[in-house]
Amino acid sequence: MGKDAKAGGKGKGKQASGSEEAPSKGKGKAGKAADGLGTCTYVKARHVLCEKQGKINEAYKKLQDGWLSNGDKVPPAEFAKIAAEYSECPSGKKGGDLGWFPRGKMAGPFQDVAFNTPVGVTSAPFKSTHGYHIILSEGRKN
Repeated sequence: MGKDAKAGGKGKGKQASGSEEAPSKGKGKAGKAADGLGTCTYVKARHVLCEKQGKINEAYKKLQDGWLSNGDKVPPAEFAKIAAEYSECPSGKKGGDLGWFPRGKMAGPFQDVAFNTPVGVTSAPFKSTHGYHIILSEGRKN
């Protein structure tokens, strides 16, 4: 009987290990296409923009303390509060809401992160030509 119990456990393990393939592809095109990231035409996002890295890190730490350290997704309303408090972009007054925007509209690094962050996920801080950003992806469509 012990063997049967183990076999059941192994079956579950196999299913979980099937997902190992995706992360190992890294930023390869195959990985993006397979999960639908990077292939959409429009993204809906919120962001926080700060000129100084210290300030964006402070904003990100608030998000981490509240949600990210628990593995939770940041609720858009809460992200909006952080954007209103920290963002130096005019969109900060609207909770960082950028609405829907097409591929090709935003600067390089911003577009890359916006189009490759899964819906509902908050990006890590990153630098663009405009300063330092955190993005919350809210939607994607073709």
